[in-house]
Amino acid sequence: MTTLRIVVLFGGVSEERDVSIASAAQVIPALRQVGHEVIAIDTATGVLTHAQEALLLAGKVDALPPGSDSLALMRQIHILPAQQLADIDVYFLALHGGTGENGSIQAMLDMANMPYTGSGALASAVTMDKDIAKRLYTLANIRTPAWRMVPDYSQKELHSLGLPLVVKPNAQGSTVGLSIIHDLTALDAAIALAKQFGDEVVLEQFIAGRELSVGVLDGEPLGVGEIVLDDALIFDYASKYQAGKVREIFPAELPADIYAEAQRLAALAHKTLKLAGYSRSDFRLDENGKLWCLETNTLPGLTATSLMPQSAAVMGISFPALCDRICRLALSKPAFNTSDI
Repeated sequence: MTTLRIVVLFGGVSEERDVSIASAAQVIPALRQVGHEVIAIDTATGVLTHAQEALLLAGKVDALPPGSDSLALMRQIHILPAQQLADIDVYFLALHGGTGENGSIQAMLDMANMPYTGSGALASAVTMDKDIAKRLYTLANIRTPAWRMVPDYSQKELHSLGLPLVVKPNAQGSTVGLSIIHDLTALDAAIALAKQFGDEVVLEQFIAGRELSVGVLDGEPLGVGEIVLDDALIFDYASKYQAGKVREIFPAELPADIYAEAQRLAALAHKTLKLAGYSRSDFRLDENGKLWCLETNTLPGLTATSLMPQSAAVMGISFPALCDRICRLALSKPAFNTSDI
């Protein structure tokens, strides 16, 4: 098998910086394990020496995302991937949220004709925008919770969404800035919190039920998993990244027809949003056996115990093999043609 020269881009300046570092901490050794040459680049600070790499990647994800002050300082020195690097076969995007997932990095790499993992600029931007993604789900007959955008809603529409009510930024991941309110007197405060992480805010119907997650690789669905929340209403930031907060069951214990339907919908969401390489879609299964698509992730977490790798493991795909496959899928994508712009 051909050895590749791979740049892993990670870190960055979004609220999901720590999550990105956690992904890179396992993607980098996994790629080296299968024989690839890997260069680590934190997109906030630049190419790392081996000592810097070891120090940065040894950290853990805190219970809360990085504070706005520390991220503001990093944004002042935000850099583009090093143009001086030559003979790179593929850029592995171990980035989450912000410019790493909203199409910005992808557009820049397209302009430089550099192959990269995951979906293209347009698909990334569309999927990151929850309002647009949900409109496309609806057109594709993928059931999704009802929603309204702030301030484009009437009091009647607000009450039709019911309580509890989910309030969240329109373009964030990892439940950053998300609240669940049980009384409309808390609405203004929840909107104010969400606006700290973006100008647009979504009000969404809360769907009670079981939390499911399905990975997709090269257009094909992987295993279905269940996140057992116990007393929690949502799979929040701390639950996702702190050990022991939730139980994750792969494969999920579901009736065969529901299991297959979750796989079908995940693959359909991937196709509908015109995604490439890999993705992960999250669902709620309500008490009537209906599946509701909550969101699709174009760059899901990639630690060995993240949901996407667990979904792949159900199908017999090891974590190093998954990382290698993601790189090789990137090389099979049609090259971006700058004459098209």
